[in-house]
Amino acid sequence: MNLEQLRLEIEADEGCKYEIYLDHLGLPTFGIGHLVKDDDPEFGKGTGTEVSEERVAECFEQDVAITLAECEKLYKGFYELPEEVQHILANMMFNMGRPRLSQFKMMNAFISDGDWEGAAEQMIDSKWYRQVTNRAERLVQRMRAV
Repeated sequence: MNLEQLRLEIEADEGCKYEIYLDHLGLPTFGIGHLVKDDDPEFGKGTGTEVSEERVAECFEQDVAITLAECEKLYKGFYELPEEVQHILANMMFNMGRPRLSQFKMMNAFISDGDWEGAAEQMIDSKWYRQVTNRAERLVQRMRAV
């Protein structure tokens, strides 16, 4: 998998901020959608606190490693799927996490059958699609093109 391409794709959807900000749920976040955790040195620091480019890169690498490990748990043979499908699923996993993505039962069944059009239709038929419509529509179009 082309990790640099995946970074560009996720960064385009998540954005990248070199300071702590509050996400749409009011949770402290920085970098490329990195939620500040209790064990982060940034924990407890206020919004607007600067975060270095190196720290953003370090957190993104860790977050992507977790994301890909979660993809491997949810999708048997994840790395045997077409690379474009791997990127789409990793993007969705990064955005939602495994508990929410695992609820896409019909989409996941279509993925395991290699039915990309069916998977795309199931992506549309979700609360996630209505919440992140622009991102979701881009991913749906990419899934349909596989």
